[in-house]
Amino acid sequence: MIAKLKNKYTSMPTRVRASLWFLICNFTQKAIGMISTPIFSRLLTPEQYGEYNVFQSWLSIVSIIITLRLCYGVFLQGMVKFEDDSKVYASSMQGLTLTLCTVWTIIYFIFRSYINDMLSLNTTQMCYMIALIWATETFQFWSTEQRVKNKYRLLVTLTIIVMIAQPALGVVLVTMADEANKATARILGMLIVSIVANSWCFFVQMKRGKKFCSKKYWIYALKFNLPLIPHYLSQSVLYGSDRIMISRYIGDSAAGIYSLAYSVAVIMTMFNTAMTQTMGPWIYRKIKDRTPQDIAKVVYTALLIIAAANLILIMMAPEAIAIFAPPKYADAKWVVPPVALSVFFMFMYDMFAAFQFYFEKSWFIMAASVSGAVLNIVLNYFFISTRWLNLGYVAAGYTTLICYMLYALGHYLCMRWVCKKHLDGAKVYDPKILLGVSTVLVTAGLLLTLTYDLPVLRYCLVGVVLILLIIFRKKIIGYAKKLVSLRKLAG
Repeated sequence: MIAKLKNKYTSMPTRVRASLWFLICNFTQKAIGMISTPIFSRLLTPEQYGEYNVFQSWLSIVSIIITLRLCYGVFLQGMVKFEDDSKVYASSMQGLTLTLCTVWTIIYFIFRSYINDMLSLNTTQMCYMIALIWATETFQFWSTEQRVKNKYRLLVTLTIIVMIAQPALGVVLVTMADEANKATARILGMLIVSIVANSWCFFVQMKRGKKFCSKKYWIYALKFNLPLIPHYLSQSVLYGSDRIMISRYIGDSAAGIYSLAYSVAVIMTMFNTAMTQTMGPWIYRKIKDRTPQDIAKVVYTALLIIAAANLILIMMAPEAIAIFAPPKYADAKWVVPPVALSVFFMFMYDMFAAFQFYFEKSWFIMAASVSGAVLNIVLNYFFISTRWLNLGYVAAGYTTLICYMLYALGHYLCMRWVCKKHLDGAKVYDPKILLGVSTVLVTAGLLLTLTYDLPVLRYCLVGVVLILLIIFRKKIIGYAKKLVSLRKLAG
């Protein structure tokens, strides 16, 4: 049996082997996150846990402002577009990112007091943040280069080492720190590991490309990415603004409880990532071949799998929270359903946005994303800060759900316009099917919250689900195999 599996593995094309290991790496990352969450929720008070998560929320926003997210789409596209000069392109992007980090460090120290007050962070935490941003970005450039070349061994090994070392060192430092600095100690653990494990990537790519500044590539990257900054910022705002606003208007303790629920719910994003990484190249290939009519059936299957996974999590939310945190976090269970439902619409958005990215309609992407982010801030401000409504941090979960639903709708409409203009008006998805699946999922998810105080009924429902999974296991496995096989078809 082992020999058969080994032969099957060695006979796989390099691209497929690389995809398999990247998938394993992604699941490992989520698994380690799942393991570390209950550890830190017990080492940190809700206030300290909230402080750390507010830092994380600001980190995702500030990193975009500082680096313009050059290590993402524009770098991948440039590595393919300038394949013959990819080493110079990589070194110049490293140079541009270091320049941006340096400039923003100077700006920070000039306006340090104002920025610290605005972000509710201290100078030490801000310095850690800027250093962490650079270390993370420099690794992402090298990581993308490895992915493009299907070189997965060192990348996967290093990624797993970092994933284990960061929380491990964090536990040591948090245990040693005094009560006032435990959140900062957790951040320091991330920074030390990132600097040690990632900084060498900068020097490797600089040595290969031997060019810190290429005017041609700097202009190309800035022109491509600057219009996308509002889109990237909007995604971060959708992801993190609720925790920031809860911390500011209710307190770090409420932000900590909300963050715990959010961490549990977005575990489901590992299914999103796995599906997107598997289906993304295939969808691009179908668009390129002008056969978008083949996409819908596969996407519908993926949507049903994502929906089912999220419903199972919603059903087991009280138990999941009890496993991940001590009793003082128990109320987090009420936040899990809306955030888990949001994960479904995150995946749906990816299936629509692929068309806009392929045809480089960055202004369309920006318009839909900015609208969703602005609405999120407005709704959060109204429902969180308006005390007389007395909805508290739970309201943030539902504003997140509403915004992701509208976010997906906006990108769907943009996709329809792109298809009309570039794909002869092809109607890729049936809106009735999308609306039907979404309506059933949201209704079922919200109804399941009514069973949280009725454990017998909920356990009976869990039993029914398990029986159905056993009965239809062959079909489920068959669908999963079809989705995995898309990697080969895309290659």
